[in-house]
Amino acid sequence: MRCVIARYPFDLTKSEVEEMLKGIRPEQPVSGPCAVISRKLYPVKQVGEVITKQDRRDFTAFEVTRALTRLGFTCHETPPAPATPAPAAPSAESGSDSGPESTSYIGTTLG
Repeated sequence: MRCVIARYPFDLTKSEVEEMLKGIRPEQPVSGPCAVISRKLYPVKQVGEVITKQDRRDFTAFEVTRALTRLGFTCHETPPAPATPAPAAPSAESGSDSGPESTSYIGTTLG
């Protein structure tokens, strides 16, 4: 697909972009516009620099975001909030003293 970034046309495919970023670690922390590529969250400016081989000051995040979206990548204005685990629901057995799992034998003589 033809994409224009920094007034230069690029013929890119989704698989080519994934291949260009293979082995490149995403910069941390990601704080602005970002894209999910190969299940990793990359800043779009980093992606733009890799795929265009130009300085980041030569293009805008919007140009790269538009190109990546057209190629089928998921882009975000800000990084998505990390998923927090749901609090554990109290089980039915936790409140009762029956059963060997809930009985404490410490300090007890069995016999």
